[in-house]
Amino acid sequence: MTSTSFHNRGEILRRVIDAADSRRDGRLPMDLDGVAEKFDDELDLLSALQLRWHTRLAGRIEQQLADQPMDLEAAVVAAWHGVADAMPGVRAILDHYRAEPLDAEMALVMTKAVNKERILLAVMAGHAGVADELAVQVGQRIEERARATYRRADLPAVPSVPLPRASLIDRLRAALAA
Repeated sequence: MTSTSFHNRGEILRRVIDAADSRRDGRLPMDLDGVAEKFDDELDLLSALQLRWHTRLAGRIEQQLADQPMDLEAAVVAAWHGVADAMPGVRAILDHYRAEPLDAEMALVMTKAVNKERILLAVMAGHAGVADELAVQVGQRIEERARATYRRADLPAVPSVPLPRASLIDRLRAALAA
């Protein structure tokens, strides 16, 4: 793949994500111009969207852990919520094809992707290691918590009292005390 075709594929993927976020119907937007030329099939496009979600999630987890290093699981759940808010159409597509894959190959790919995401959640929450046999189950529990507590950003929020933000010194003191 040349750099030009890579950038063109990236631009098409950005348009796919924009279309998915506006449609939010859980269906791959195979009808967009350029999709058929840059992606082999539905599985190729779905895999690209899964990778984009996973990359964004990993980055958001890192940001959250820097902001609230004392409660790792809460940081991971907040990161999942943030990415779900940023990529609602992609999340809908991943959920749809996870529940209703087009064929056995897609089902296998989605199962592997879900397991990798769950391992990421468990590891970053500090509850498992990458090679831990229970990491997928622990990550599933964290994913279920994230889904159960998720409220879309575009829906009216329940008013809450803002918590005071701890200073860096306060967080360092708390870390040393722990």
